[in-house]
Amino acid sequence: MRPTVDYFLAPQSPWTYLGHARFVAMARDAGATIRLRPMDLGRVFPVSGGLPLPQRAPQRQAYRLVELERFAQWLKLPLNLHPRFFPVAGDPASRLICTVDRHDGLDAALALTGEVLSAVWVHELDIADPATLARLLDQQGLPADRLAASTQPQAQADLDAHTQAAIDAGVFGAPSFV
Repeated sequence: MRPTVDYFLAPQSPWTYLGHARFVAMARDAGATIRLRPMDLGRVFPVSGGLPLPQRAPQRQAYRLVELERFAQWLKLPLNLHPRFFPVAGDPASRLICTVDRHDGLDAALALTGEVLSAVWVHELDIADPATLARLLDQQGLPADRLAASTQPQAQADLDAHTQAAIDAGVFGAPSFV
């Protein structure tokens, strides 16, 4: 029996960016099935004791930057510690990832997820901007109409379901793997 991993993520998370490609490779090497679950951290944090970054104590914010830089160097990944568009709303990108997963499959959604994460942490793009998301779809060779579909009730229902599944599983940050 193939193991299944629920991959809870936030597309604006630097930790998700740092771990995405490695996780996907490990899961594939292990023959695991991935269930991609973008979630709304704004709903997860209040029930898990987490705080949005601007509300964290200054020493925690400072140490977060030290750890991000350390991990980026160790992983040999580019990372802008102070991207132009951060904090940024993740829901538009999350709904788009859900839509691509539903219509184009897991591999397309995982590839798009990697591009969305890089858009924030490497290229300093606004992933809440529909023009940015349209450009990322185009770069992945995905249909442009996925953007419009991501604004429909089904995409929000998928995001809501993933968020509730994260809460039910005791998730408190991104990425999380169950």
